[in-house]
Amino acid sequence: MATNVQFSIAVHLMVELCCQPERSATSAHLAKSVNTNASFVRRILAKLAKANLIRIMTGKSGAACVDKDPETVSLLEIYQAMEHPKPISIHQYAQQESFIVSCRIEETLEKALAKPQDAMEASLASISLRQIVKDVTASQVAIVVIHPSRQHRRRV
Repeated sequence: MATNVQFSIAVHLMVELCCQPERSATSAHLAKSVNTNASFVRRILAKLAKANLIRIMTGKSGAACVDKDPETVSLLEIYQAMEHPKPISIHQYAQQESFIVSCRIEETLEKALAKPQDAMEASLASISLRQIVKDVTASQVAIVVIHPSRQHRRRV
């Protein structure tokens, strides 16, 4: 069964954009960070832009940048922008009327799975993009890198 990774990649891209607010990032640059191809990244970026979470500049030197304060963006907004399927999906089938389970299982499972889905969404709503950025960047330390022409600081 295929796993949908669009949500985690979307969060990755949003954090990457937040970590470099001084410049816009191209899909090629972002693709390297995620280790995927640029066209897949552009599809994710398009969904984020449609949800008004990022701004995309089109054209030959097109790029993306965060369009909202990361403190006000929840992981739930990113999850919803991905039109993500539910974590536990119910199989689709033609009901067999001679089997009571076949006729009732979908409705019954939908009720049973609503609670964990609601709990997951409530949890995502309580986590801001800023919190994720903070956690990702907490372990970074500034080191001095000696370049032949100049000395400068770089985060690692």
